[in-house]
Amino acid sequence: MKLPHRLALGGLGALCLSGQALAWGSSGHRIIGEAAIEQLPPEAPAFLRTDAAAAAVGELSREPDRSRGAGIAHDSDRDPGHFVDAGDDGRIAGGPGLADLPPTREAYEKALAQQGATSWRVGYLPYSIIEDWQQLALDFAFWRAAAAGAAHETDPQREAWLDGDRRRRESQILIDIGLLSHFVGDGSMPLHVSIHFNGWGDYPNPSGYTQEKVHSPWEGAYVRKVVTLETVKGAMAPFADCDCPITERVGAYLGRTLATVGPFYELEKAGAFEPGVIKGVEFTTERVAAGAAELRDEILLAWRARGEAKIGYRPAISVADVEAGKIDPYDSLYGGD
Repeated sequence: MKLPHRLALGGLGALCLSGQALAWGSSGHRIIGEAAIEQLPPEAPAFLRTDAAAAAVGELSREPDRSRGAGIAHDSDRDPGHFVDAGDDGRIAGGPGLADLPPTREAYEKALAQQGATSWRVGYLPYSIIEDWQQLALDFAFWRAAAAGAAHETDPQREAWLDGDRRRRESQILIDIGLLSHFVGDGSMPLHVSIHFNGWGDYPNPSGYTQEKVHSPWEGAYVRKVVTLETVKGAMAPFADCDCPITERVGAYLGRTLATVGPFYELEKAGAFEPGVIKGVEFTTERVAAGAAELRDEILLAWRARGEAKIGYRPAISVADVEAGKIDPYDSLYGGD
């Protein structure tokens, strides 16, 4: 249950099979978004720490899957952003590794090209996460500047515009967290980060792991039956800050997920995903909880990153200076053309 090339299909007919590319299904993605928001600490802005925000992010988390089927250009470009085919050694197509991801998508493409591969074939999930996180950090910077600008503003008309800009940014933040939630959630699903994405495949298989199409039954119907919001929240790890660049953090996160591919196939072989077997429930809940914890942490880190952020251009202005009342942000936010 992956993407067109993984199904050994080609052309428009494959791309029309939009249901073949989902990850976790609606239930898993919804739970990841809701759990992450509900577990945000008081440090996060108040507008995010509400039941309404949690429900919105849960629904918006599904959007990258719901958008599939828009058209061949749309789907052929975006579908590979949901996965990455890492080998058992953590390297992608024998080239760049999850532990040393190139800093940009362009550099990633060049590294893959040296191995005769492209991201349209082997996926670019790390960059879906990285780019959406960077957008969220900038969203928070704009929000903070608008809020501080309105607080310092003495002109009622300008204050009203700045306050409206803050509220518009809040709506955009929920959308962008939903997008980030989706791809972070994809990244906690073992079969979305591995060459063994739907059965072990044509690789050495001394343990005799299944070749059956196990991807869809596990991530969808099984999750819906056995995973709940409350059990996921209870299984989420505490906040962790690696104090490292987002590229490094995302690579390490996906590497931890890759390490669960073997255990997944061991459990499948042992019948752990049959009804009533607790080990399968525990493993699946832990995987969904890993996505929720990572999303919560990345939201909080994006919020903290705003302190050193700059917004606008010609010239860019410091958010910290706006908050301190040293700079009026109105022209930068409204647009000085």
